[in-house]
Amino acid sequence: MLGRYEGRIAAIIGGGSGMGRAISHRIAQEGGHVYVADLSEEGANTVAEEIRSDGGAATPIRVDATNKDDLRALFGKIEAEHGVLHALHAQVGMPGPGGIDVDDAEWEKNIAVNVKSAYYSTTLGFDLLKKADGKGSITLTSSTSALIGSPFSPIYSMTKGSLVPFARSLALVGAKDGIRVNVICPGQVVTPMLSQFFGREPGADVSALTKDFVATIPLGRGAQPEEIASVIAFLNSDDASYITGTTIPVDGGLTAQ
Repeated sequence: MLGRYEGRIAAIIGGGSGMGRAISHRIAQEGGHVYVADLSEEGANTVAEEIRSDGGAATPIRVDATNKDDLRALFGKIEAEHGVLHALHAQVGMPGPGGIDVDDAEWEKNIAVNVKSAYYSTTLGFDLLKKADGKGSITLTSSTSALIGSPFSPIYSMTKGSLVPFARSLALVGAKDGIRVNVICPGQVVTPMLSQFFGREPGADVSALTKDFVATIPLGRGAQPEEIASVIAFLNSDDASYITGTTIPVDGGLTAQ
């Protein structure tokens, strides 16, 4: 494995499961010290232990990414222990409710998890990324629902869609300090969240819905989390040093149609 992250510090917000877990592993495999931040303390601990068992460096920490104090504690810990942050990935998200009749509580929850978490994570970590001597990088995970219409959850499309212009604008803000910002838009990824997404309505046939969605993907399958991780590892590395403000679909050709 390429050692693109040797001597570098990375924070993966939502690193305790699914795509975040795969991203944490990939960056650690490439030599980075990974702070695995997750709402699930057990998830963060498990992933960090897996990384350490494989000979990598990882620090687990429980973080509610909708809580500024938790994030300040994370970045404070990184600053105290290393004085710098090179890569920050915001992975936190949740499936949205179906339909358009959404109560205020559900609406606020989706805004908090899908929008506020990304905003808080990136802006609160910004000063620490400035200390990376022009090598700071931020990546965010949006969705193909931000790029094309989706009948499954208009609220999900709206909340995840907001990350695309946010990343572009943040890239312009960060450019003077050498901080790059990019966003990826995965389609179907084989993670627990996929089943949650299709199974959010009572009585939903998750297997049939998944099969129908796969049929719309030109490559004929969903992505594995490791395939998403390889893109994030590239974007946050020096190999992508001239890429900023861009949106990359990682979707098997779904949005090319």
